[in-house]
Amino acid sequence: MWIWLTLASALLLGSYDVAKKFALKRNDVYYVLLAATALTTLFLSPFLKPSSPLHHFQLLFKAVLVSCSWVSGMIALKLLPITTVSTLKGSRPVFVLLFSIIIFGERLNALQWVGVLLVLASIWLLSLASAKEGISFGSNKGVFALFISIFAGVASALWDKYIITGMEPLFVQSWTNLYITVILGLIIIIKKLSGKKKIEKFRWDWTLLLIAVLITLADAFYFFALKQPEAMLGVISIIRRSSIIVSFVLGAFIFKEKMLKRKSLALLLMLGGVILTMFGTL
Repeated sequence: MWIWLTLASALLLGSYDVAKKFALKRNDVYYVLLAATALTTLFLSPFLKPSSPLHHFQLLFKAVLVSCSWVSGMIALKLLPITTVSTLKGSRPVFVLLFSIIIFGERLNALQWVGVLLVLASIWLLSLASAKEGISFGSNKGVFALFISIFAGVASALWDKYIITGMEPLFVQSWTNLYITVILGLIIIIKKLSGKKKIEKFRWDWTLLLIAVLITLADAFYFFALKQPEAMLGVISIIRRSSIIVSFVLGAFIFKEKMLKRKSLALLLMLGGVILTMFGTL
């Protein structure tokens, strides 16, 4: 059951990435995120129930990680082609596995190591394709923001597995989104007061509602999958990242992005690495 929940989450996540790209054409990064999380919090408001201070501290910490991942990820999406962003984001499950080795003392078998090496090779190929689009992996701000997003997301995934055992999925999702909404609201207020960088005026876009619906459902399926006793974080992370197929294909056809042949090879290598890692984990 948790496998199917994860697959549903992956499909919704891919569509969510494409919807975000559309929303960023009309609004600033922070407004898109604030609107999405505020609407998600509204959807989940019936599950905002009281709990212990420890639980709230744990959820606040998760909210900080997610906010960091989302903000940096949205900045990357605004600065980079969606096919580049979606392919690099596909490496996240491998990093989850690697950090599990460092933190929890887990060991990789031969199949998993082959998978990791394939993912690293795909990142190298993608860097070559991106360089031909004028994107330097060593100095581009969008690439730097994307890697911050990836590693903050990895930390959030590891934290999810730790806290979900003692809480209900919708409780976690509702309070986390409320805290994220507050964090993003504070960021916008500070930026406006500082006057260092002008934030464009907010414009309502129905894509924002679509984003909120997609991420609410995607995260709900994810947390319910993770809550099941037999669920494996590594496998869930790997399957969930197959969302890159949806965002890559839609991004290629809708946004008419370049260097698709080279990026497709990188995508195939990455998917091969992810699949090998998954089988090595089973």
